[in-house]
Amino acid sequence: MRTQRQVVDYSLRKRAALRELLAGRVGTYDLCDASPYLKNAARFHGESTDERCPICRSENLTLVHYIYGDELKQSAGQARNVAELTVLAMTLREFQVFVVEVCLGCDWNHLAEQYLLGRDGLTGVADGDPEHGEASGMTADGTGVRRRREAQR
Repeated sequence: MRTQRQVVDYSLRKRAALRELLAGRVGTYDLCDASPYLKNAARFHGESTDERCPICRSENLTLVHYIYGDELKQSAGQARNVAELTVLAMTLREFQVFVVEVCLGCDWNHLAEQYLLGRDGLTGVADGDPEHGEASGMTADGTGVRRRREAQR
């Protein structure tokens, strides 16, 4: 997505958790504890991947995207699919996405990444904002940026 920014990848934390499991310092039940809500979100809103589960190696992992933000109001904390995220990214100013990988076979779950989405991440040229890269304040039809901004409000 073009408005994705401030990405935090948790793959190092995942590798550390798996290393602890292989060393015997952590049990399988400590890592494979997906809640029924998370499993349902994976079933109905998740995105299938080709990556195998690192624990059971029999199921493919499913990615679940949870959204949080002030503009979401009652929708905050809900799982959404990728198609819905792209629509929300163009309508809302800013919201945070948490991506959790889930195995529906053994209940493995891990926070994979988090990032921000929303219109605030668009470049100035796409917005028509002269402060962020457009040379003149005029659009192709000769109207000013200010008039277009006032119409959007």
